[in-house]
Amino acid sequence: MTIRGRGVQSVEIAGRILEALTHAGRAMMLRDLAAGAEITPAQAHAYLVSLRKLGLVEQDGASGRYRLGPFALRLGLARLRVLDPLRMAAETIGQISDQLDLMVAISVWGDHGPTVVQVHEAATQVHANVRAGTAFSLTGTATGWVFAAFAAPALVEDLIAAEIANPAHSQRVAAGMRIEEVRGMIERVRALGYATTADAPVPGVSAICAPVFDHGGQIAFVVTAIGPSGLVDLRAESPQIAILRSYAATLSNQLGQEAPLNPPPRALAPLAPFLPCDAPR
Repeated sequence: MTIRGRGVQSVEIAGRILEALTHAGRAMMLRDLAAGAEITPAQAHAYLVSLRKLGLVEQDGASGRYRLGPFALRLGLARLRVLDPLRMAAETIGQISDQLDLMVAISVWGDHGPTVVQVHEAATQVHANVRAGTAFSLTGTATGWVFAAFAAPALVEDLIAAEIANPAHSQRVAAGMRIEEVRGMIERVRALGYATTADAPVPGVSAICAPVFDHGGQIAFVVTAIGPSGLVDLRAESPQIAILRSYAATLSNQLGQEAPLNPPPRALAPLAPFLPCDAPR
């Protein structure tokens, strides 16, 4: 994120010290902390005195190492209390939709499985009935495959079994698939970090879906780009896949997730500074 305007350099240096401690995830010696913040140990020591006075940093009396302090914890908890993940996504999916020229949908886990809560239409019309409240199958849509791969197994296993047992009532990507094939598909999605569908479950419509994780590493919701198959690039090197995955990773970072399971490619276009699918069953 780039913020324009003149800032206070000393505050930014203090921020680099806190960022180094955050990324390390452990207590650090002065020299390592200084190197992480790209300042000299003498400079780091002076800043650490002030940060300790504020309770943002504390020093272990036995080892002399520094770690985040109690006020840093209170700041983090305050951030979590005011977060509204879906609002964050809703405020920015229009930008991604315009960038991709595809419909973009936000889906959460609902009473009937993956459920759309927000849709941003693209200029190019999609012949698929996707709206808020639409429920997707787990094994028949890109949205569903991402939930199947990244949600807690206890949450999805029964629904997967039900869809395999009743293929006539499931969207047709999974129709006729054996449980071994479904498990193989789930492992593939986990390895890739995203899912796609081509010309299915609606002929002529394709989709790309990526997960968004919260600070605990749990799937919070998913972002799905949907469009006419001729306009959706499903190649591994697809710029559309790179953009969507980068967007989902940025949202995950805003929710406090440190490192994604499958780091996405570098964003191909800038995202908004504040960051907080397929066919129906």
